[in-house]
Amino acid sequence: MQLFIGGACAGKRDLVAGRYPEAAWVAVDEAGLGGWRKCLARSTTPVITGWADWLATALIEEPDDDRLRRRLTEELDALCRAERDQGVEAVLILPEMGRGIVPLEARDRRLRDLAGWLAQDAAARARETWYVRHGLARCLHQVNSA
Repeated sequence: MQLFIGGACAGKRDLVAGRYPEAAWVAVDEAGLGGWRKCLARSTTPVITGWADWLATALIEEPDDDRLRRRLTEELDALCRAERDQGVEAVLILPEMGRGIVPLEARDRRLRDLAGWLAQDAAARARETWYVRHGLARCLHQVNSA
């Protein structure tokens, strides 16, 4: 899994589109959390976006943050297993929210917290984690496969 993270309008989408021109783009807020499965079934690199909107909706539907985080980590684990089975690598584009600023509204704090946990959990599973700012990418983490 490749993880690209950065703030709004930081250049994540353009960078990923340039690196993976053959990819199939899937928005979890539209296709659902498991929408990436169709792309892997076709042996196509899925680029999975739409996390912020999906999280905002999920927070309304699920009051238990721990249960929601478990659901997300289970989905990330399923994605990693599917990558191994299909021999295809997925690309996640995640929003960086807040940069340390704590929102006033409890709902906004929950969204920021869950987005941060999702980013941590995805980074722990990613082969490479890229931080994008001003259209420039820096590799923060790389797992050497030997």
